[in-house]
Order: sequence, then structure tokens, then C-alpha cells
Amino acid sequence: MKIWVDADACPTALREIISRAAHKRRIDAIFVTNSVLRVPESPYISAVRVEGGPDRADDYIAEHAEAGDLGITQDIPLAHRLVEKDVLVIEQRGVLLTRENIGERLSIRDFMQDLRDSGLQSGGPSPFGEKEKRAFAATFDRVIVKSLD
Repeated sequence: MKIWVDADACPTALREIISRAAHKRRIDAIFVTNSVLRVPESPYISAVRVEGGPDRADDYIAEHAEAGDLGITQDIPLAHRLVEKDVLVIEQRGVLLTRENIGERLSIRDFMQDLRDSGLQSGGPSPFGEKEKRAFAATFDRVIVKSLD
């Protein structure tokens, strides 16, 4: 198992949780970004910088992730691509995305995008805080433990 992190919009608190777990459990964690990202010193943690441009990090993750890996992303189209490859996916707010729920999430995302494209303003997601951090940590730990059994 490898952990693939869509790092461009990943909160620092989650990067720290992922890094600590990867090092402790000796699991490769790859943070993919289109900017410079410093990661902790560990043989299990690395950062891949892709050329700037829309969806370049997403494309890299989708191309390299394999069945049984774990993806961390808030990007629903990327999550859909990963779920189709049997990659486990956790949203940054702790929701495990599966074949059973990804279609609905993708439809909602597309609907909201259509609303924004037509000029309607939406408030966007609520701020990321301790509640979301705890939800992510719980789901992440549960998925890692189950995957390593």
C-alpha cells in the first residue's frame, strides 16, 4: 500500500497526521503538488512536484496509484478516477469514498459547478477545524489498520 496525497489543498494538520502515520507504520506516503512542499525527513515520505497547470497533480496520482493504495483528496473527479481503480479514497473531512457513494458526490459536485458557472454564488464549504481534523484522523486510522491486517 502507498498513500497518495493531493497536497495542493491539503491542510497542514492533515499532512502532519499522514506523515506521522506513514513513518510509524513504514508505509510510503507521496505528496503530489505543483508547488514546492517541504516534507519531514523519512525514508517513507516523499514529495513529487509536477509542472503547473490544471489537474496535473490529479493526473499524476491517477496514473501512478494502484488497487489497494490509499488516496487523500478533496477533488471529487480525482476521487472518482481512483475509486474506479479500486484505490481507497478519503476526503479531507474524513469521508470514505466508495463505489456506492462516489456517483452521488460527483453528481452534486457537477450540479454545484453548473450553478457557479451560471453566475450563482455559493458560500463554499465550512472552514476546516478541529472537528474535521478529528473526523479525518479517525477514518484514516481505521482504513490504515484494516488495510494492514
